[in-house]
Amino acid sequence: MRAVVQTVSSASVTVDDTVVGEIGPGLLVLVGVSRDDSAAEASALARKIYDLRILDGEKSASDVGAPLLVVSQFTLYGDTRKGRRPSWSAAAPAEQAEPLVDAVVAALRERGATVETGRFRTHMLVASVNVGPQTILLET
Repeated sequence: MRAVVQTVSSASVTVDDTVVGEIGPGLLVLVGVSRDDSAAEASALARKIYDLRILDGEKSASDVGAPLLVVSQFTLYGDTRKGRRPSWSAAAPAEQAEPLVDAVVAALRERGATVETGRFRTHMLVASVNVGPQTILLET
């Protein structure tokens, strides 16, 4: 699994003109799932995200109770080595990916995180006001 984690002063996801997830200062987390991922990777990724010391003063979301907005992002597994048209062959199909993204969210909530989400299999408009900007790529 992969996650792009960004510090934000605010972030939201809108689907069909309705805001479905929104946070103030915290972390925007884009999560991608590969064909080889399992629930073990979901749990490990959640731990890495929540304990990542990316906030001011080298604090983590777990240290300060910062909220997270988690959005599925299959394009994190796009492969452009053979040209300009990305291949998505490494990305898990939606039927496999959705429960694993849900598992990341559940594992974060089990750790005490406040988590908002996007909506799987929809056209999402993701808005964010990045802080820093500080952006980290995590992998399991």
